[in-house]
Amino acid sequence: MDTVLEYADEYVFNSVYDKLMPTALLANSTLPPVVVEAIGTWAPDNLYRQFLSIFILVTLGGWFFYLATACFSYCFIFDHDMMKHPKFLKNQVRLEVTCAVTSIPGFSILTVPWFLGEVNGYSLLYANAPQTTYEWIYAIASLPAFLFFTDMGIYWIHRFLHHPLLYKPLHKLHHKWIVPTPFASHAFHPLDGYLQSVPYHLYAYLVPMYKWSYIFMFVFVNVWTVLIHDGNFFLHSDFINTTAHHTVHHLYFNYNYGQYFTFWDKLGGSHRRPTAEQYDQALMKDAKVWAQQTKEADQIESDDAAKAKKFH
Repeated sequence: MDTVLEYADEYVFNSVYDKLMPTALLANSTLPPVVVEAIGTWAPDNLYRQFLSIFILVTLGGWFFYLATACFSYCFIFDHDMMKHPKFLKNQVRLEVTCAVTSIPGFSILTVPWFLGEVNGYSLLYANAPQTTYEWIYAIASLPAFLFFTDMGIYWIHRFLHHPLLYKPLHKLHHKWIVPTPFASHAFHPLDGYLQSVPYHLYAYLVPMYKWSYIFMFVFVNVWTVLIHDGNFFLHSDFINTTAHHTVHHLYFNYNYGQYFTFWDKLGGSHRRPTAEQYDQALMKDAKVWAQQTKEADQIESDDAAKAKKFH
């Protein structure tokens, strides 16, 4: 984020802030002295300015990556026949987009402190490119290590969000999309989305990582999140948490909490292997299969609602 902010300051924010908050205006303002002192000269190293700038960058970047990736997937990958499924909601695409676009600023403001720490040197991200063989081995190994660590964190956070105390107020919104499109990928309650992003930020404070590798992984994470909602089941794997696995999660709720791998689901007893329902082209769109999926999904939702009453 420090590099992104540096370029944004040079080409955009310096001139914008100079026009909106000139030093003379602050000096002659009627604001309380403590406020003027806190704002200072509104220089690039001012924490309030950095907070605002990062919030703007993360929100605009979030909207761009979400809409660009989801639109591409929806137009060229998503199987539009799935929109005929009885659990596909009326105007669902519009509802998904509206939910995501209005939630992204909420995700963003909650994640700003993590990025603010990175910009001010509190994370373990490093800028120097690998030079030696050891450094290259470490940089390459950090990629699967990042995936393993974040997959572990997301699994437990995601599973915790399915607890009756938290499911209805936080996570149920995302499960409104029982037959999701790529636009459902970021259609979360803001706090839900933030909690599932914590492992990504935490990793940078616990394990040294080359910053451009970290940026690459952040882009990959957002693309992957869209892909597992695209309804295209071309990848068959018992190790990777594929689109088919995540489709099972949306249909049957209490299975396949992992993000990238099936390891933690198998360890935690929550793995449900995709079947011919997902892989057989005829069964995928069979009306009887859809009717059975609807019946089972409704029953699971009813059972979960009954469990939730015990905690309220």
